[in-house]
Amino acid sequence: MLNTWLPNSWNPKYLRAMAKRKRRRFDTPEQEAYLNLWRTYDLLRSIEDGLFATFGLSAQQYNALRLLRGEHPGTLPTLALAGRLVTQAPDITRLLDKLEERGLIERQRLDSNRRVVQVGITAAGLALLKEMDDPVRQCGRRQLGHLPAADLSRLTDILRAAREPHEDKANPWT
Repeated sequence: MLNTWLPNSWNPKYLRAMAKRKRRRFDTPEQEAYLNLWRTYDLLRSIEDGLFATFGLSAQQYNALRLLRGEHPGTLPTLALAGRLVTQAPDITRLLDKLEERGLIERQRLDSNRRVVQVGITAAGLALLKEMDDPVRQCGRRQLGHLPAADLSRLTDILRAAREPHEDKANPWT
C-alpha cells in the first residue's frame, strides 16, 4: 500500500487503469471499424459536397447523371436508375424533377406501359458532366490520392466483403 498516498496522476495502479480505459474506446472491434468507416465517410463526403455545390448538384443528382451518361444514347426506367444509385434515393421522382427543371434530363412515359417512365440525359446534362469530369477526378485524388494503388485495391475488396451479406443480390453493385 505504499502508493496509496500518491496523487492519482502518479499512482501506478491508477495509471494502468487509465491506460486500459483509453485502449477500450470501443465496445467491439466491429464497432471500432464501423465508427472509423462512418468518420471517414463524413470527412470524404464533405470534400465531395463542396465540389458538387459549386455546380448546383447533390451527390445523388451527380450520380444519377453519371449513370445516365453511361446509358446514353439509351435511357433507363426510373426504378432501374434508382436501384443503381450509390445511396438509396427515397424520393427518386423529386430528384429527377430537379434535374429535369434544369434541362439536364428528359423523361418519357412508354405508350406500351404508362406506369414506366424512361429517363435519359440531355445535351445540357452531358455538357455539365464534361465540365465536371476533371474537377471530380481532382476531388477523388484529394480524398484518397495519398494512398498507394495497392492499398486502394485492398480497401475496395474489404468494403465489398463487408457489404456483401447485406446487399440485394439483384443490385448491380454486387
